[in-house]
Amino acid sequence: MKIQLSDHFTFKRLLRFTLPSIAMMIFSSVYVIVDGFFVSNYVGATAFAAVNLIMPVLMILSSVGFMIGTGGSALVSMTLGQGKSKQANEIFSLLIYFVIGCGAVLDIIGYIFIADIAGALVATPEMLPICVHYARISLISLIPFMLQNVFQSFLVTAEKPHLGLVITLMSGGANIFLDWLLVGRLSMGVTGAATATVISEFIGGVLPLIYFFTKNKSLLRMGKTHFHGKAILKACTNGSSELMTYIAASVVDMLYNVQLMKYVGEPGVAAYGVIMYYFTVAAGLFMGYSLGAAPVISYNYGSENTTELKGLFKKSLILTGIFAIIITAFSELGSGLISGIFVGYDADLMNMTVHAFRIYSIAFLFMGFNMFASSFFTALNNGPISALLSFARTLGFEVISVLVLPSFFGLDGIWASVICAEGAALILSVICFIIFRKRYKY
Repeated sequence: MKIQLSDHFTFKRLLRFTLPSIAMMIFSSVYVIVDGFFVSNYVGATAFAAVNLIMPVLMILSSVGFMIGTGGSALVSMTLGQGKSKQANEIFSLLIYFVIGCGAVLDIIGYIFIADIAGALVATPEMLPICVHYARISLISLIPFMLQNVFQSFLVTAEKPHLGLVITLMSGGANIFLDWLLVGRLSMGVTGAATATVISEFIGGVLPLIYFFTKNKSLLRMGKTHFHGKAILKACTNGSSELMTYIAASVVDMLYNVQLMKYVGEPGVAAYGVIMYYFTVAAGLFMGYSLGAAPVISYNYGSENTTELKGLFKKSLILTGIFAIIITAFSELGSGLISGIFVGYDADLMNMTVHAFRIYSIAFLFMGFNMFASSFFTALNNGPISALLSFARTLGFEVISVLVLPSFFGLDGIWASVICAEGAALILSVICFIIFRKRYKY
């Protein structure tokens, strides 16, 4: 039975509607994780550390797509809720064209300056050429990757989350197969890993583009549009928190790597890389739920259905809490198994990774609530508050923690930084929920 944005959402219906988005976000992380597995086990620890060192840069360049996807879908969903279907489709089309244009500019900038950026990240002489080579191949698919981030949100708004899941499974499956073939069988090393990612990202970005350009039965279709400067600005403002999340998380990753190179060297970067691979999966569950629920929240906010909005808010907090407990327990119990998959060939590196994993995992108890808080205010078209929450959480609390705590606790201070940051961010999220409750009537 088809679920529509205008439906009443019970726990069961909310889970059914958001499940494809959750799966979509988790499987999207397959790109990085599979690359990491094959590079680590078939190429070596140095190449593994090099890929992890340059990955945050690539994520920053692609973050515009996620900003427009989340911010734009909130605007389009609210416009649909107001009964303005034609205007919603014009805004949708304009935002997709805008992303393609931005992607082309960022692609050129990235290709020109990637060597200088890699050098600034304290890449060793052995790691530097690997960083640059991997990044320049990966940049070939920057526009499709940005489009994939955009369509993950808009396929939910179009009431086609299952189609988004199918496309993600296709692209993720292609990535797994090509990594196995190019890296595991043909021994193409980092070149093979990057090529596999490029091909899979073309699948993930181009297929939904074709779908929305052709006649379909969804709420959205691409076509002629008019320039809506205010719509672009509103989408950017709405999604600024998600942009800030991506950029700040990538900057913080770079900072972690710099601190780890200072305190323990290349093994620390490799250990952190393993944690980040798992983090993308765990965070994917939280982000996927927020992504799936956001259009429903925006629609009911636009239609002024405060009763449904209150129910969505309460149910979301309960579900996020359940997810947090499950993920934290699994992380603590499975740290050895997960670490062994990536660095089991090195006993010392394995022990360091497991120890770091168990400290870092405590942060999952708070992380989901902070992600939902930012997404919730984006869905309400309150970009400034959403951006404040994201900015404080990452560039504020986490940067301070990773710079200060190691001075007192050494290497363990680096691993524990995220716990302090997420705990402080949760306090700020609760304060914002309380302050704005009467205004939005949730």
